[in-house]
Amino acid sequence: MGQERFQSVEDVARRLDPSYPVFCVWPEAIKARARAFLSGFPGTLLYAVKCNPHPFVLQALYDAGVHHFDTASLPEIAQVNELFSDVHCYFNHPVKGRGALDSANKIYGITDYVVDSLNELCKVAEVVGTDITVEVRMATPKSQAVFNLSDKFGATPEAAAELLQEAAARGMRTALAFHVGSQCSEPDAYRVAMSLAADVIKQADVQVDYLDIGGGFPAAYTKEVPALSAYFDAITTARTALGLDIPLMAEPGRALVADGCALLTQVHLRRGGDLYINDGVYGCLSEIRDGALSPPVRAVGRSRELTEPARPFRIFGPTCDPIDVLQTPFTLPGDIQEGDWICIAMLGAYSLAIASGFNGFITDTVVKIDGQAEQAAL
Repeated sequence: MGQERFQSVEDVARRLDPSYPVFCVWPEAIKARARAFLSGFPGTLLYAVKCNPHPFVLQALYDAGVHHFDTASLPEIAQVNELFSDVHCYFNHPVKGRGALDSANKIYGITDYVVDSLNELCKVAEVVGTDITVEVRMATPKSQAVFNLSDKFGATPEAAAELLQEAAARGMRTALAFHVGSQCSEPDAYRVAMSLAADVIKQADVQVDYLDIGGGFPAAYTKEVPALSAYFDAITTARTALGLDIPLMAEPGRALVADGCALLTQVHLRRGGDLYINDGVYGCLSEIRDGALSPPVRAVGRSRELTEPARPFRIFGPTCDPIDVLQTPFTLPGDIQEGDWICIAMLGAYSLAIASGFNGFITDTVVKIDGQAEQAAL
């Protein structure tokens, strides 16, 4: 099924008549997005595999020229290396098991590892040795981001400088990393973080091979966000003003793949203003609820046109769990009924990757659609 090509979401609905959810991928849209990032960002681009590791997505990114990958686990490292022979993976999770470290080093030859504590640095040194690059991850101030990653990871600037010094003293190559938060709507957050990074590098007074500015670049859901060019301009300007004459890296995920995928779901019951559909928060829609995101949606009638004015509907997922409900309503034609479909756009990020099979409901049909996605906004 996945190798069959379709022309549109309507083509998928007409040819498959699916009573199951269908995850739709536009490879050309993902390639275009990746090329825009590669041409605009002043450094090396790593794709954050955790965002969407489906082979269709990884292949599209690779074909566009993305050959560096931010991997957070041994399975992610294995998947990327089994798909491609000429790529570079970075083990960018700040907390790693010893077995994973050993295999990453011995089997896949990983040379770049993130740490944010002395204990982790010692663990990496014991298992992998010192002929590696250690990226010290620094916490950043809270920004206008949907998810603040520094609540969980990142050393203080003072501790980061000390970790750089300790890694260098052990004979390791060093780098510095940070993450301003996921779905960050504030380009200036990168300038603030880069300023802190410049201070840390100066305080550490060791050779730093590169600065990894993480991800956080937003996708344009229904809420307007700055264009990617605004982020690139802020980063380039800050780099010059701060005299950061070292290579830059970035780890985007959402900004590369969000608008290159959509989910086609079917209405299995209408009860007044409530719609019960075949995917939900235990499937591809958990981040919509958790991040209060509002992706574009539209209805696809089953063998008929939907003509009534749009109205809001509460959306329930398919499981028996009462929390399987979205907090933000979908605005859809008033005559939508059981058997019609809902296309949820901008769903390439943190959807299929975190879907579970709870209650036996699983989204496992993935198709390619030719051309540019309707919702792609490059």
